[in-house]
Amino acid sequence: MIPKKGMIKASDAFERIIHWWLAITCLLLIITGLGMMFHSFNFLGIPVGGLKNLKLIHNFTGILFIPALIFAILIWWKEAGIFKFPEDLEWIKCAGGYLWHVENPPETGKYNPGQKAFFLAVAGFGVLMVISGLIMWFPLSLPRALVSWMYPLHALGLLVIFPFFFIHLYLGTIGVPGSAQAIFTGYVTRSWAEKQCPKWLKEMEESGKLEVFGEEKGASH
Repeated sequence: MIPKKGMIKASDAFERIIHWWLAITCLLLIITGLGMMFHSFNFLGIPVGGLKNLKLIHNFTGILFIPALIFAILIWWKEAGIFKFPEDLEWIKCAGGYLWHVENPPETGKYNPGQKAFFLAVAGFGVLMVISGLIMWFPLSLPRALVSWMYPLHALGLLVIFPFFFIHLYLGTIGVPGSAQAIFTGYVTRSWAEKQCPKWLKEMEESGKLEVFGEEKGASH
């Protein structure tokens, strides 16, 4: 997939690598976690030789998930980790026009409140799952009562991240046409940016930081 002339740069190569790294490890953790947690999903262990091997895959995928989560928090916290009021509240009141028709939904920055909620869910519960997972894996000499609490907390993380992950997947593909281009190429169309993140687009143009494919940086108006 090659961007067309006039498309706007929304993410750089490093951001896309971290996004895919986080997404793939998160998906593997969800699948392997379901296979171990619920008896009806135990069949997921068959292709890898049983639940013991499924657990090994889960644990070592968790190790790979940790640096991806750290990088994600460092990269996106400033733009996606902080709600801004009252503008974000106005968007929340009308759900940004996603659930019902809204004539003129409030303008948002690069990430709308829904995306911020997804990011905070992954960041917050991701950290919870890393800590609880490591304690479950290496209980050491910690109190048994503390270790036992890690299991329901770990399960809670799955129950929160699971729906958020697939809602994000839907909105990033067929739910909001044009979004997938940002994930694959780093570029989006101007019409997409004007609709999804108009405030960010204006700020980038005014600051001269907007990068347009096929044009010199800051040349677009």
